[in-house]
Amino acid sequence: MKNFKSHFRFNKQERSGVFYLLFIIVTLQLAYFVLRSSGAAEINNSFIENEPLQARIDSLKVREQLKDSIKIYPFNPNYITDFKGYTLGLSVEEIDRLHDFRNNGKFVNSAEDFQKVTQVSDSLLQIISPYFKFPEWTQRKAKSTSSYKRSSTEQERGVRKAESKFAVSDLNSATIEELRQINGIGEKLSARIVKFRDRLGGFLVNEQLYDVYGLEPEVVERTLKRFQVLKKPIIEKININTASAKNLSKLVYLQKSVSEGIVNYRTDKGTILSFDELSKIEDFPFEKIDRIKLYLTL
Repeated sequence: MKNFKSHFRFNKQERSGVFYLLFIIVTLQLAYFVLRSSGAAEINNSFIENEPLQARIDSLKVREQLKDSIKIYPFNPNYITDFKGYTLGLSVEEIDRLHDFRNNGKFVNSAEDFQKVTQVSDSLLQIISPYFKFPEWTQRKAKSTSSYKRSSTEQERGVRKAESKFAVSDLNSATIEELRQINGIGEKLSARIVKFRDRLGGFLVNEQLYDVYGLEPEVVERTLKRFQVLKKPIIEKININTASAKNLSKLVYLQKSVSEGIVNYRTDKGTILSFDELSKIEDFPFEKIDRIKLYLTL
């Protein structure tokens, strides 16, 4: 027991040594914690975001997400639904800004307008804007627009005498051979016009000629100098509130998926009271609603 106690007996010099050792250990520990905390603060304060690099990273992320999640087809950005906006990478606030703008009866007619309204980033706009598809009349010059929106008087009267020496014939009775006389319309296009006309049951307005696939606007303008809708066919309109998806899809403007979307919307919401409600349906070609309404009834 005496030997055990002897291990804990220190003389004055040994006690001083132990005290100084403890003092040095505590001092080093304090210095370590002070230096570490000040160093972390300096690192945090020195962090500066590289905005161009971050924008590039965000752009690449969105691009990869779009590539992996969904294939984008041309679309009119005026009719982006919540789901469509989400898949494109828009935030809830950006989608709401567009919907508020559209609820006031306004339209965006360019990528610049779309960015001003939604306030999307340049990187996202650069990715999705190539897929924007605005109505043809918004892209044509004043001359084309005036031709596209002729008055009923001009349609009945035909083309001005200075522009053509031919009498205007009925577009609904034009044959393939007659249509081929127009510069820019060959065998395939003339047959396609007649087929499109037959699927419609006949043209109701001149503007429907712009809807023929592959027919350039300038060719349409030349065609309307020779052929216009003089005798409108009698059309049995489709009741959008009772028709099946199969019957709706018979209309050349409505794809099968859109027709099914109309029926699903009708099932969920009840009776469709206005054609404006169709803009809420995914991929509905609302830019052609003026022509589509000619074949539908509520």
